[in-house]
Amino acid sequence: MKRSEIFFSTIQVPVDFAMIVLAAATAYFLRGLPAFEPYVSRVFNLSFDDYLNFAFVVAPFFILILAIEGLYAMRSTRRFWQEAYSVTKAITFGLIVLIIAVFLNREWFSSRFVILVGWTLAVFYVVVARSLIQRIQKWLLVHKDIGVHRVLLIGSNRKMKKLYGSLIHDKQLGYRVVDQIEDASIAHIKQIKERSGIDEVIVGDPILTDDEQAKLFDYCQINNITYRYFPTTLQTSRFSMQIWNGEPLIEYQHTPLDGWGRVLKRIYDLVAGFFLTVLFSPLMLIIAILIKIEDRAGPIVYKNERIGENGQKFFVYKFRYMQWKYCISKENPEMKEALEFEKRLIAERNSRQGGVLYKIKDDPRKMKIGAFIERYSLDELPQFFNVLRGNMSLVGPRPHQEREVERYAEYHRRLLTIKPGITGMAQVSGRSDLAFEDEYRLDVFYIENWSLWLDIVICLKTARALLRRRSINGQNNSHQ
Repeated sequence: MKRSEIFFSTIQVPVDFAMIVLAAATAYFLRGLPAFEPYVSRVFNLSFDDYLNFAFVVAPFFILILAIEGLYAMRSTRRFWQEAYSVTKAITFGLIVLIIAVFLNREWFSSRFVILVGWTLAVFYVVVARSLIQRIQKWLLVHKDIGVHRVLLIGSNRKMKKLYGSLIHDKQLGYRVVDQIEDASIAHIKQIKERSGIDEVIVGDPILTDDEQAKLFDYCQINNITYRYFPTTLQTSRFSMQIWNGEPLIEYQHTPLDGWGRVLKRIYDLVAGFFLTVLFSPLMLIIAILIKIEDRAGPIVYKNERIGENGQKFFVYKFRYMQWKYCISKENPEMKEALEFEKRLIAERNSRQGGVLYKIKDDPRKMKIGAFIERYSLDELPQFFNVLRGNMSLVGPRPHQEREVERYAEYHRRLLTIKPGITGMAQVSGRSDLAFEDEYRLDVFYIENWSLWLDIVICLKTARALLRRRSINGQNNSHQ
């Protein structure tokens, strides 16, 4: 999903809201004009302030109807008359409900003029505003390449040639064909991606084997490339379908965390993250004081470099629970010795053999207060600030260090397609006792089945899990 598509679809909500309120206000003032006097009710005596308050209450209901009608779907191109029809249908349905409500509550007002004129103006204003926004979006699309989807076509049969022609000749569709190839060689596709960039892949070659399609599919998922295909043998339950040039075209949906899902998750992170930061601030202050009392040599909050969404590096904030001289940090003057000591501990006490991650049993590097806060996950409280900054989410796969990510198998990189989280499916389903492959499968399930309610449930389960004492043995010490 392009940022411009998210921006224009998001801004559409307040614009529609403003147009509906403006339509209501215009209808009120038109009612007072002498030209319309024969058509207005004499018993209508609602003040403008009360009327406007009523309009602000009703407007969100119309926004909801527009949303149900699918008018906030995040796509760069829409047909004007199709959208105008959908707007008219949605606002008309809302008007019918409003008329019934006014009939049942006649103390609101009984002016049919205001209702009918307000409905007409609402349809007109919303359609015009949407048309202007769409014109701006299409102009940026055609003239500035803002929001253009770079698409790679795989296959050269009749369907693909017809598709290629339509994409080339109609720039307002929002696509730029970067290449059309006959094979599905990942090496070839990587070269094209490095040269021109790829946002979408459309496959129309029926002779590709399932193995070739599976490899291409994995590559697209890892690199956040939309995978679409003219149906062959690949089947999936997570797809959307459209008709393109008379042919069914299926798009595999990588995660609901795209478009509005991404917006909703960010709003939830900001609201819940701010609330939790305020709630735990007294406890964080106490922990900070106790850390400084026990070991004054190092910082209270430890910054550890991790790999986040799309492989971007960032610093995770944690309360330091190890003695400073043992911390793996560039600021530590004894880092070389600390690193050698850690390697020796991993060789001698690693309880997680054969995986990407490691866990050191009975780690002797911990401070007394450090062992306590690490046992109850209190060392992770400063990560609320990571959430507020936007490089982490409350819920998601745990972020790993670069040296751990380097040991990923290629398919493990799906974990890097969304923001990492403070907690996640793995943490509430077994915490650090899970094998990495099991943790990976749970995180992939979360990526493919995300919902706002799932985030809320995981947060509640995390709170319950924190009340139980974390296993003393076998802690994951890959962060300090």
